[in-house]
Amino acid sequence: MAEANNALVVDLEFWYSPEFVRTHVQKHDDDQMPESVTPLLELLDAHKTKATFAVLGLVAERHPALVKSIFDRGHEIASHGYSHRMLDDLTEDEFEQEIVRSVALLSAITGEEPIGFRAPSYSLNNPTRWALRILQEHGFKYDASVFPVRTRLYGVSGAPLRPYRPSFEDIRVESKNGSMVEFPMTVLDIGAKIPVAGGFYLRALPSRFLKVALRRVESSRPLIICIHPWETHAQTPRVNNISWFPRFVTYYGITKALKKLDDLLSEFSFRPIREVLSMEGLSDQTCTSG
Repeated sequence: MAEANNALVVDLEFWYSPEFVRTHVQKHDDDQMPESVTPLLELLDAHKTKATFAVLGLVAERHPALVKSIFDRGHEIASHGYSHRMLDDLTEDEFEQEIVRSVALLSAITGEEPIGFRAPSYSLNNPTRWALRILQEHGFKYDASVFPVRTRLYGVSGAPLRPYRPSFEDIRVESKNGSMVEFPMTVLDIGAKIPVAGGFYLRALPSRFLKVALRRVESSRPLIICIHPWETHAQTPRVNNISWFPRFVTYYGITKALKKLDDLLSEFSFRPIREVLSMEGLSDQTCTSG
């Protein structure tokens, strides 16, 4: 397996956190967090791979020992916000309160303030670009929330496909003197842009196609793959009182996702986001600390 400058990020959230199901499930005592995360951590250990774990504040509150264990294994801890509410559903003041709470929780557990952020459901877009200013004011160095293809739920058409410094006035525009770095989700550009960034796409696309697509992208820019523990855990509870499309997107391919990730880790090398950005010359020494 050749060394390459690719990032792997795990969104550490509850099985009932995804946008399509969270309004249909009340807070659940059996969040399956340790059960779903342990096999993923063991897989990363087996492949000697370190990743970025974007941790939801509510998870950090409920499972501080688990977050500390992840950090102690050498993985980067980033923020996934506090409540998993999309940025579109928050005011600027509410978002700032979430960030303050998230940073306090994560720094108390790890002894380090997070420098990276991932918005729930890729909800950073031009209408919510104000979040970048708030992140900067609270010491964040990078964001990894932009999905550079418009989908039914999220996406920013016209955004750059490789890591860049976004303008705070238009996140589709690169600012050479920008203070924040954006690491957009990976898409294959063959005239049409095909998402191949993990999550549903990792579960739904055939392994052979995924490998060919990722090799093609990897030849020209860093990859970033995203996965959630609940979608690599066969015992994740299914919410049935939702329509067929949300149910399909949320649950299709869960039983095979861990094996697919295993296959990708066998053929591609991955690092925490902060290391990739440092190697790309897009961050200062803070991004490699820890």
